[in-house]
Parts: sequence; structure tokens; C-alpha cells
Amino acid sequence: MKSIKTSLMFVGEQAGKAEEAIKFYTSLFPNSEIINIQRYGPGEQEPEGSAKIARFTINGTEFLALDSHLDHQFNFTPSMSMSVECESTSEIEEAFRVLAQGGSELMPLDSYGFSQKFVWLQDKYGVSWQLNLSI
Repeated sequence: MKSIKTSLMFVGEQAGKAEEAIKFYTSLFPNSEIINIQRYGPGEQEPEGSAKIARFTINGTEFLALDSHLDHQFNFTPSMSMSVECESTSEIEEAFRVLAQGGSELMPLDSYGFSQKFVWLQDKYGVSWQLNLSI
């Protein structure tokens, strides 16, 4: 086995927003970058210029993203989340503030039995995030 990577497919209302989302994520977290984006060309099954496959990193972990304008019967689900271990209160609060804009809170930022500070939310693209203060 060569590798395992999380792949985010932007469908439905989010179709065509893969590049926007990964620019947002890579600007928020340190040690993150867009490695490359392959785009659909003229005459292909997706709109020209949309992301055929994008490779990017968030804090050094590699991810994939793509756009699909086909009629899918699914979207992102909170049961599959990006889990982020934050090193400080300011880091978790800032990540929460930025990711929550236009999104929805699933579990409020609070102290829980398993964590002194934790929040679970969906961002404006429908991607689910669990932010945990790691002490």
C-alpha cells in the first residue's frame, strides 16, 4: 500500500467550490499549501476550469479534493470529520471563529468530560470539523 488520503468531493450546492475551499483551509492552518490542481478542459464531462483533482496539505497532511456537478444522492456528512488537535486556547478559538462563519455548530465550544475545550461544526462548504484543545 502506497498511501491513504482523505478525498473531499464537492457536489450539489458546493460543486465548483473545491478550489475556493482548499484556498480557505490552506490559509487558515500553518504548514499548509496547495500542491497542484488539475482542471477540466473544454468538452469534458464537468464545467471547464473546475477541479478534476486537487492535492493540498493541511499542517503537512495531504488531502485530495474534486468538483462533481453530477446529480449525487449524497453530500458531506458530520459522521466523517476533520479532527484538529489545537495547541492553545487562542488557536482553537480562532480556528472555530473562522470555520464557523457561514457554517453551523454541531456541539458548542465548551468543556466536556473528554476534553477541556472542544467544538464540532460544519463549515460553509458542509465539511465537518472537530477541534480539540490538546494539553
